[in-house]
Amino acid sequence: MPRPAPAPPTSLGADPGEIRALTGLRLFAAAWVVLFHFEFTQGKLLEKVLAPIYPAVTTGAMGVDLFYVLSGFVIAFTYLGKLGPRWRWRVAGKFLWARVCRIWPVYALVTTLFGAYLAIKMVRLSDATPAYQNVQPTLTVSSWLQQLGMVQIWLRPWHDGASFVGPAWSISAEWLAYVLFPASALLFFRLRRWPRWLLAGLAVLLMAPESILCLRTGSPYFPFSWAARILTGFTAGVLIYLVVRDIVRTDRVRRIASWLSWLLLAAVLGGLWFGAWLGVAPEGTERGGVVLVLFPLLVGALSLAGGSRVGVDRLLSTRWAVHGGRISYSLYLVHVPLFEVFWAVMERIPAFHADGPLGTVLTPVVFLAAFGIAHLLYSLVEEPSRRVLRRSSRLTSGSRAVPPKAVGAPPA
Repeated sequence: MPRPAPAPPTSLGADPGEIRALTGLRLFAAAWVVLFHFEFTQGKLLEKVLAPIYPAVTTGAMGVDLFYVLSGFVIAFTYLGKLGPRWRWRVAGKFLWARVCRIWPVYALVTTLFGAYLAIKMVRLSDATPAYQNVQPTLTVSSWLQQLGMVQIWLRPWHDGASFVGPAWSISAEWLAYVLFPASALLFFRLRRWPRWLLAGLAVLLMAPESILCLRTGSPYFPFSWAARILTGFTAGVLIYLVVRDIVRTDRVRRIASWLSWLLLAAVLGGLWFGAWLGVAPEGTERGGVVLVLFPLLVGALSLAGGSRVGVDRLLSTRWAVHGGRISYSLYLVHVPLFEVFWAVMERIPAFHADGPLGTVLTPVVFLAAFGIAHLLYSLVEEPSRRVLRRSSRLTSGSRAVPPKAVGAPPA
């Protein structure tokens, strides 16, 4: 029998399938943040191990901004065509419920359990500073309810002390972007006919102020900087999606995008080391954050790539990288609680002292354990709860049941 003709090239706007390279990129964005927080673990051996990659480690907070750009791109890729043409309350409600099903269950579980741990430390162990944060979170029922509603950062100028789980402030900021997206999608959808060069330039310009701030001061923080970071990063991701959505992914386009991904990745790494070469800035060591302007371009290139045998996209599309991307949300939530428990043990139990044999051996074990626990959370909590909540909403709305295979399909 003759072989069937290969499918014609498609654009992202016409192909709703998962972009595996971007899913894999989530793993490296999460690992960047994890490594940044793990640097605070005491121990001379760890300092020596991290020394060669110190410029990348100290700028790991920028992984949050990469997540925001990715989030804006993927949300636009998945929902802009549904929400953009006109306002529909039902469609907007379905979007927000889908986001709740995706992010809330595992977030609520980790927040509640770690909040209980901090309360026990404060009450039973008489620890006045139970959390490893510059500003201690308020351990009250009202604070817990705010965090369950994912609104704890909305009225605060600084993210320090906003959440029981330190990095969860960014989940609250992300939820704000989701709440605003059904309305903002009406505007974004009408920008789709703008010239690609203009949309790409706007995406880069949105990231430029924070990039320049990092270069000059070494710190991206100022009052309500969390709001600026989510709104600029998320919007840049949406705009770069509009740039690439209608480009037909021919073999030539894929090859060019694949090599462009290499160049952009090299520029990101070079920028991190350039920032370290400039020396300590007045307010910190994050001068490498100048690379923020490259994030939208990197995400856009990876979304089109696929033509090189040694491309960055091939690495990010491997089975282990894609699975790592799928568990990255659980990893982002659980790594700091695990590290804080380990740090408390190192401080309180002499046998686990930082430079002792037991503490030295356990340090890499705890780091790797974060990925293992994230896998368990994803498999046992995050994905099953998402399926149950989505299935229950379909049943209560009276819609036809969806086959199990479709329900279990991974989100884009």
